[in-house]
Amino acid sequence: MTDRVVIAGGGIGGLATAIGLAQKGIASVVLEKASELGEIGAGIQLGPNAFHAFDTLGVGDRAREMAVYIDNLRLMDALSGDEITRIPLDGAFRERFGNPYAVVHRGDLHGVFLQACRDHPLVDLRTSAGVVGYEQDADTASAILDTGERVSGRALIGADGLWSKIRAQLVGDGPPRVSGHTTYRSVIPTEQMPEDLRWNAATLWAGPKCHIVHYPLSGWKLFNLVVTYHNDAPAPVAGQPVDHDEVRRGFDHVHPRARQIIDMGQAWKKWVLCDRDPVMGWVDGRVALLGDAAHPMLQYFAQGACMAMEDAVCLAHEIGQADDPAQALMPYQDRRRLRTARVQLQSRAIGEHVYHPAGAHAALRNAVMGARGPQDWYDQIEWLYGSTGLDGAISGETVRKIA
Repeated sequence: MTDRVVIAGGGIGGLATAIGLAQKGIASVVLEKASELGEIGAGIQLGPNAFHAFDTLGVGDRAREMAVYIDNLRLMDALSGDEITRIPLDGAFRERFGNPYAVVHRGDLHGVFLQACRDHPLVDLRTSAGVVGYEQDADTASAILDTGERVSGRALIGADGLWSKIRAQLVGDGPPRVSGHTTYRSVIPTEQMPEDLRWNAATLWAGPKCHIVHYPLSGWKLFNLVVTYHNDAPAPVAGQPVDHDEVRRGFDHVHPRARQIIDMGQAWKKWVLCDRDPVMGWVDGRVALLGDAAHPMLQYFAQGACMAMEDAVCLAHEIGQADDPAQALMPYQDRRRLRTARVQLQSRAIGEHVYHPAGAHAALRNAVMGARGPQDWYDQIEWLYGSTGLDGAISGETVRKIA
């Protein structure tokens, strides 16, 4: 069967692409290397642009049912313990951006797309199907599996993540860039969170070379803890269990009020954060990249999954209008390339200028960010949260705003 699209990767981006194509009447086969479809990790933040994508992909109602809607984004000074600023996410925010801001468990979000794919006859899900490369001719593109099998379709989408084998062949830019930032993740029952910090907010404690993030999950049954230390880690690590002492070591200098959050954590696992520089080319004939395979980014904008879902919206839209999927891949790339590059590069920048500065740099951050009111913040983030995934091309007006 070749009258379909082949998708390498069964994560959020791959499944969102499959269900987006299915809504356009286009069949797909999703190839996932793991023996079971699922997601590791804990919490994930969803800006209004994520909900725009959910609605376009037909899963808006399910996504809203499992989300926790928070009241504020709060920025705290991890040295003094004082609040620097907050962005209210109330009715004015929803009216401005057309959708809410929420937090969810990554596994729950993946499950929304997985169920939608399982329910749709045009989506074929295959596990234990590791993709190691591709080949193509004038009419088809084929994923090459680690077994030697070829799985063919009219186009191949590499949604196979940071270590994408499709990208390795298509772009050939070597391993990801190691940021030197180590992130530790934990989830704790809500009753174990210090009572005076059980805020209905996505809270960031920013300190010299470190930060702490927490927010409620799963109907307020849990709190998600994510703490990051810029310790110049030299090599990638993903999901490695660590003891409490290692986590605590990077935060001895922060305020006791912030530090007590770390003391509540348990069963910590660590990741050394990686990303890549933006590239101009994601397309090779009938093959294209999507999500982290195309534009892996640091976590500081909380937009990795959101960008992958926007990609899926855009790709499904373009393929749905084309006589041949191959005709849609360059327009998809051109719509998405500069928007995602901006998120990649600004994710690095806010890590340096918002999350981890010290001394005068931190004092300047506090003064500038503390002076902004809600409408100032809404103006600042309009470019990010106001998008649908179909308007990613950067206009002259947008360039002037960036400059």
